[in-house]
Amino acid sequence: MDLSLLFAQFLNGIVIGMVYFLLAFGLSLIFGVQNFVNFAHGSLFLIGAYLGITMAGRLGWFWPAIVIVPLLVGGIGMAIEWLLLRRLYAAGHIYQILGTYGLALVIVETVILVWGPFTQSVDAPDLLRGVFRIGSAVVPVYRVFVVAATGLIGLILWFIIQRSRFGLQLKASAESSEMSAALGVNVPSVFRRTFALGAATAGIAGVLAAPMQGVTPGSGDEIMGIAFAVVVIGGLTTISGVFLASLAVGLVQSIGIVFWPEGGSILVYVLMALVLLTTRHELASA
Repeated sequence: MDLSLLFAQFLNGIVIGMVYFLLAFGLSLIFGVQNFVNFAHGSLFLIGAYLGITMAGRLGWFWPAIVIVPLLVGGIGMAIEWLLLRRLYAAGHIYQILGTYGLALVIVETVILVWGPFTQSVDAPDLLRGVFRIGSAVVPVYRVFVVAATGLIGLILWFIIQRSRFGLQLKASAESSEMSAALGVNVPSVFRRTFALGAATAGIAGVLAAPMQGVTPGSGDEIMGIAFAVVVIGGLTTISGVFLASLAVGLVQSIGIVFWPEGGSILVYVLMALVLLTTRHELASA
């Protein structure tokens, strides 16, 4: 076994896990606060990736894209919530799944109309090109940047949820929307901003992921399955749980490919199944 290859895959797994964290955070937040199953969440990642490719690749605005694209995707998410999804809150999970899955199909077809059906990619900016060498392992500078950027974003998200006024309103609305409304909290506005925050994190995940791998109209569905696995493994209660689960999934996927190239990606869902079986056993024993 080549130890340098294993170390490189370990670092790659951390980078992938950090991107998964941004995507899974939004999915977990929306479900945890609003009890809403959003199958269109991966499509918001897709929009972020293609907008990032357009701004960074065609216009050369990589640094502005990191700020502008999440705001745009957050605004799109807020509009979707206001125009469509709020009408599904009381309809039950089956209607939520059908409605958001249909929305995801519409977004994918729109992406194909605008950007085409083929794989697109974008180069990292000049400042973030090149590599670091750690022993015999080669680490791209851009991937180090992704880890640092997502770590900073994670701290900002933690502050928003745990320390800000909006975070307090969010947790109160999740606990009891009726009581929160009686105390003067604008619960529909809180839900709308929650959806916007979740959409924005999916959008920035798309921007950061675009220079590392090609993006196709099917990328949203692929990464959506992994985000669901992360949420199942990490739970819905804390940011730290989602963060640790994201790293675990990224490492399992990246290192698993070294030992089982044909089925490395399957290991993520094996891990999810083990967590589900263990949780079910603990609940049955309680």
